[in-house]
Amino acid sequence: MRSSVLIQYREQLFLVDAGPDFRVQALKHHLHYLDGLIFTHAHYDHTGGLDDLRPLLFRREAPLPALMSKDTCKEVKERFAYFLGATPPKIIVNLLPQERGNFQFFKLPLSYFTYNQGGMEVNGFRFGDLAYVSDIKEYPDSLFGDLIGVKTLIISALRHSYSPLHLTVDEAVSFAQACGASITYLTHISHELDHAKTEAYLPLNVRMAYDGLELSFTI
Repeated sequence: MRSSVLIQYREQLFLVDAGPDFRVQALKHHLHYLDGLIFTHAHYDHTGGLDDLRPLLFRREAPLPALMSKDTCKEVKERFAYFLGATPPKIIVNLLPQERGNFQFFKLPLSYFTYNQGGMEVNGFRFGDLAYVSDIKEYPDSLFGDLIGVKTLIISALRHSYSPLHLTVDEAVSFAQACGASITYLTHISHELDHAKTEAYLPLNVRMAYDGLELSFTI
């Protein structure tokens, strides 16, 4: 399935990215409600399931809070104008104020940082000692300052061979080592990567993520 994460914090559920597989993922994992939605960026494989949020929104008395950058919001609104422009609104957008910083998304404290993927602005997020860094290729060295103290890193790694838009497996491993995370999980992987063979190739503290993987973190 397309990469996405569900953050559970103090009995609240926050979805990070809603790709085209969202409906299947929600049914499989018995997702009946959401307290917030977070978008890393506007690419279709991370936003294409937005319309399938409707059943969850109909169950809410108040609009669903969503968090994203100004650039992401602009593109998402253009694609889903019929949805995000509804009256009364079903989703209330909260904009990230800067390129990096701390943010209190209702009861969920987080920090965020920005990098670019093929000219598109992407946000990475940190929830306490867990960081989610997807769709990354080029980044400033200052990013490692945002990741100091991270114990669990989730990072995209497309395949072994070169990609202009994603880190390779080896590049992701090098990033994890520079970050100093205790354990790293590779996500956004292509079907070119055999799970067992890749795990055998990786260092012991770098593993392959998989659908349904559950991790603990501390804020």
